[in-house]
Amino acid sequence: MTGPSGFQIEIRAGDHVATVVEVGGGIRRYAVGAVDVLDGYDADAICRSGRGQLLLPWPNRIREGAYAFAGEQRQLALTEPSTRSAIHGLVRWANWTLAEREEHRAVLRHTLHPQPGYPHTLELVVEYALDGAGLAVETTAVNAGREPCPFGAGAHPYLAVRGGTVDVSVLRLPARTRLLADEHGIPTGAEPVDGTPFDFRGGRPIGSTALDTAFADLERDADGRARVRLDDTVVWLGEAYRYAMLFTGDPLPDVARRSLAVEPMTCAPNAFQSGDGLLVLEPGESFSASFGIEPNAS
Repeated sequence: MTGPSGFQIEIRAGDHVATVVEVGGGIRRYAVGAVDVLDGYDADAICRSGRGQLLLPWPNRIREGAYAFAGEQRQLALTEPSTRSAIHGLVRWANWTLAEREEHRAVLRHTLHPQPGYPHTLELVVEYALDGAGLAVETTAVNAGREPCPFGAGAHPYLAVRGGTVDVSVLRLPARTRLLADEHGIPTGAEPVDGTPFDFRGGRPIGSTALDTAFADLERDADGRARVRLDDTVVWLGEAYRYAMLFTGDPLPDVARRSLAVEPMTCAPNAFQSGDGLLVLEPGESFSASFGIEPNAS
């Protein structure tokens, strides 16, 4: 019998173990020994609240699912009816195929064919690789069509917390700017985090702060990576990921501040309309973006 997330691929390096899945090509579980690093889901359960999913060819929301490209007005399905948005791309429920596998790594592929609202062909590849430090995830997209196409990438891991709630967890977020948003999560502007409850650059407990917030102007280390730290777990964002969305899951009963989503994004929410960080891939052009998760980071 096939489970809701399709085939399961377990990779390991020492006591680091991760499971990636056929449906959506996402990561269902990551643990070190008996300790869960991610707030994942069971093999016999459907993925809820975006856990571990890949967000392609756009992350977050497109207002009214409508955008203009190449002189043409386009309409996507409203996959989040409550906000009248098209949310998190087109591959979350698609079947991916296993292309390569070693004990410590797995490579999955998916061809995104033209469809209403997105008449483009993308060849998509995601590689998950474990080592003694943590998990690295590299996503590659190739425009396999004959016309330029709009593109953005993201991912949706939830970090598990040790104290039962994010309130007591210490967050360090190297972001200078947060995006302001309306009641549907669509950006309306931006402001510096200085002097606001959203300034976590120095590291402090999340407390009662509700986060469903996109951040920009990420401060990077000498290796070009921006590092978001929650307690002793680090999510690093390669240079292609210019934005980070943080979500405490307050309105979701299955999350409800029991974990924290740290979502790498190459573009801002609603980028298909605003152009904020939007990529345009020319025919044959390839794009890659990497992020990683390092438990017990020093």
